[in-house]
Amino acid sequence: MDETAIQDRSGAGVISSVPHEKPSHEDSIRGGVHGAVVHDSAALHVSGEAAYVDDIPELPGTLQVYIAMSERAHARIASLDVSAVRDAPGVACVLTAGDIPGENDASPVAHDDPVFAEDKVEYVGQSIFAVAAESVADARAAAKLARVEYEDLPALISIDEALAEDADLPTAPPHEMRLGDADAAIASAPHRLEGTVQIGGQDHFYLEGQVAYAVPGEAGDMLVHSSTQHPSEVQHNVAKVLGLPDNAVTVELRRMGGGFGGKESQPALMAAIAALVARKTGRPAKVRLDRDDDMEMTGKRHDFRIDYAVGFDNDGRIKGVRFDQAARCGYSADLSAAIADRAMFHADNAYRLNNAHIRSRRMKTHTVSNTAFRGFGGPQGMVGIERVIDAIAFKLGKDPLDVRRANFYPAEGGGITPYHMEVTDSVIGEMVDALEASSNYRARRKAVRAFNATSPILKKGIALTPVKFGISFTTKHLNQAGALVHVYKDGSVHLNHGGTEMGQGLFTKVAQVVAEEFQIDLSHVKITATTTAKVPNTSATAASSGSDLNGMAARNAARTIKHRIIAFAAEKYKVREEQVVFLPNRVRVGNEEMRFADLVAEAYLGRVSLSSTGFYATPEIHYDRDQARGRPFFYFAYGAAVSEVVIDTLTGENRVLSVDILHDAGRSLNPAVDMGQIEGGFIQGLGWLTTEELWWDEAGKLRTHAPSTYKIPTANDRPDKMTIRIWDKGVNRSETIYRSKAVGEPPLMLALSAFSALVDAVAAAGDYKVFPHLDTPATPERILMAVEDVLARGEAD
Repeated sequence: MDETAIQDRSGAGVISSVPHEKPSHEDSIRGGVHGAVVHDSAALHVSGEAAYVDDIPELPGTLQVYIAMSERAHARIASLDVSAVRDAPGVACVLTAGDIPGENDASPVAHDDPVFAEDKVEYVGQSIFAVAAESVADARAAAKLARVEYEDLPALISIDEALAEDADLPTAPPHEMRLGDADAAIASAPHRLEGTVQIGGQDHFYLEGQVAYAVPGEAGDMLVHSSTQHPSEVQHNVAKVLGLPDNAVTVELRRMGGGFGGKESQPALMAAIAALVARKTGRPAKVRLDRDDDMEMTGKRHDFRIDYAVGFDNDGRIKGVRFDQAARCGYSADLSAAIADRAMFHADNAYRLNNAHIRSRRMKTHTVSNTAFRGFGGPQGMVGIERVIDAIAFKLGKDPLDVRRANFYPAEGGGITPYHMEVTDSVIGEMVDALEASSNYRARRKAVRAFNATSPILKKGIALTPVKFGISFTTKHLNQAGALVHVYKDGSVHLNHGGTEMGQGLFTKVAQVVAEEFQIDLSHVKITATTTAKVPNTSATAASSGSDLNGMAARNAARTIKHRIIAFAAEKYKVREEQVVFLPNRVRVGNEEMRFADLVAEAYLGRVSLSSTGFYATPEIHYDRDQARGRPFFYFAYGAAVSEVVIDTLTGENRVLSVDILHDAGRSLNPAVDMGQIEGGFIQGLGWLTTEELWWDEAGKLRTHAPSTYKIPTANDRPDKMTIRIWDKGVNRSETIYRSKAVGEPPLMLALSAFSALVDAVAAAGDYKVFPHLDTPATPERILMAVEDVLARGEAD
C-alpha cells in the first residue's frame, strides 16, 4: 500500500499506511471516530490466536457429523436404506427426514428448502441424511454403506434450458420496472443496438467453511455456536426444526472467517442438523463441512443472462433502453427474489435512463440454490449497463468515458431512476473528473493505442467505470438494529449489538462510536460476541448496512446512559445540564473536572441505571413493489476506477497492470478499515469477472469444487500498481452515523473497469473493427475465443 493511500478525513494531510490510533492527550481520545484505528482482532488474526467456531474447545462426548448428499440432479428417491449405516463402528445416530420433530425446512422465506430430502432430490449435493459418530472419518465411512435408489427425472441445469421450458420459480414470478416509454424511445433514436451478455456466478470461498456446534441444555434448550451473518435466522430455523419456541434456542458467535453473503441464509442447514443430533443424543454435536462438500452443498452468486436493446443519439446519450434479465436461482427460492430485484435496481448504475423497461425472470434449475453474495445482484445489473455503454462508444467511435459522462445522473438532482426515486446526491461527475486527472487517463489511453499499433501479440486495454450503489435492505422491515451497552462502576464499558464480525471491521467501528459518545479511549470499550440472548430479532449483517444500523443503535444506547449521567451530575452539583460536558476521559461539571470513571462511580452510588438498550430504524425509505416505485434506498455510495490490462492474443492469458481507485466513504468512520474493504472488494470483484469459473457437467455435478479447479485471485494477481484513495470531499447528505457511508459492497463493482478494459484489449486484437463478444468470467479461454471471433468477423467485414 502506498504511503499516500489513506487520506486524513479532515483533508489536512496524509496518514501513514500503517493504521494507528490518534495520540492521547487532553484534547483527544484514543480510537474515536474518523481515526485510522487498527482492527480489534488484527493481531489475533496474524498470530493465529483468533478463535472461530471450530476453535471452541469441544466438550466431552462431542459427536462429529457428516451430511450425506444426493448424487443426482433431479430424481425421485425410490428407496433409502440406512440400516447398515446405523450398525457401523463409531456411529451414535443416523438422521433422516422422519427424525425431525418440527418442520423439515431450513429456508429463509419460502418453506421450500428441506433439511433432508424426502420424496425427491433436486440438485447434486442436496442433503439426504446425516451420520453422527465419534469421528468424521467414522461418519464418512458409515455414510458410504447407505443404499439409495433413484428414479431419474429431467433436469434443467442452465439458464437457457430453464428459459426454454419457462421454468420460473413458483414463488418468484417475473417482475418489471418501467420509466417512460422505452420501446418508443428506442424506435425513434438515431442509433440502435441489441446484444446479450452472459454473467457467471461465484463461490464465496470464505477461509472458514460452514460450521456449527450445538450444545444441549436443560429442559430442551439448545445453544448453537454458528458461523453465520444472521444469528436470529439461524435461531428461528433451529427452533422451527426442533419444534421449539425461539426463546429455547440461543445462537452465538464471536467472529467468522469470511462470509460475503454465503453465511446469511446457508448456515441454517448446518446448525439445524447439529442441533438435531444434540437433541437426539443428548450430546454436543459439530457439523464442519470440508471445502469440496461446502462448495457442492451451498449456494453461489447468481449467474445471469442479460439481453438488451438501446437507442441513442450522436453524442451517445441513451434515449431508451430495455433489459431482459434472467437469473439462475437453483432449486429453491432462498433470497433470489430480493437479489433479482436488486439487479433491476442497479440496471442504471450511475446513468440517467429517462426511458427504461427492465424485465426480470427468476429461473428454477436443478442446481444448488443460489444465494446472497457481496453486492446482492447489484453487480450483475451493472454489468448489463456497462456493456451497453461500451457498445455505444464503439459504435460511435468515441472514448467510452465521454459516453459515460454524457449519461451521468446530474449533480443538481432531478434524475429519476427506473423505480421512480430521485437521485439527489449524485457526486459521480465530480469524482470521475478528479480520477480522470489524477490517473492521467487521457494520456494513458493514447499510450495504450500507440502500444497496440506496434505490438502484434500483446494488446492493452484501459477503462474508467463508475459505481452508484444503493444502501439499505430493499425489504423495509430488515432496516432495524438493536444494541446493548453497560457502563460498569469502574468506568469500563461492555458493548453488544446484533451485527456480526466477519473480518470487515464492524465491531471496531461500532466500538469507536461508543468511545466517541462517552469520550473515552477505545481500550475502555469491551467488544463482545454476538448472541441472540442479548439482542433479539436482529437483521443479517448484510446490504452494507452493518455500521449504519448497529452504529446508530449503539450510539442511541450510549446517549441514553450519557443523558442519565448528565441529569444526575446536574442535580447533584446544582448546575444546568448544558454545563455538564464530556471531554476526553473526563467530564466538566460547571467549572470543575473529574475523571469519567469517578463520575460513573458517583452515579452508581446515586442509583442511576448505567445500562441501556438502543434501537434504530432507517427513516424515509419506502417502496411499493407492485407498482415498482418508491425510495428503497436511504442514500447512494459512489466510486470510480481506472484499470489498465494486457492480454496475450495467442493464449488468452491476461493481467491487470494498474488500478486507480477513488471511493466515496462519506466521512469515513475508520479510513484504515475502509481502505481494506476497498482493496479487498476490488480484488474479489476481479476474481468474479476474470478467474472464478463455476462449471457444472450435463448431469448437474459441479466440477469446480476445490482450489485445484476453482481459481480465486492470489497475491500474484494483484496489480503491481494499485493507487487507492478515499475521496477527501466525501460527506453523506443523509443523516447516517457521523455522516459516514457504507463501504462493504460498493468497491466490488469497481472491478467492472477491469472487465471493460479487457473488452477494449480484445477489440484491439481485431484492430478495433468489430465489437467483442466477451462474457464473464473473462478466463483465458474466453478471451482467446473472443480474439478469434473478432479476427474472423473483422475479415468477413
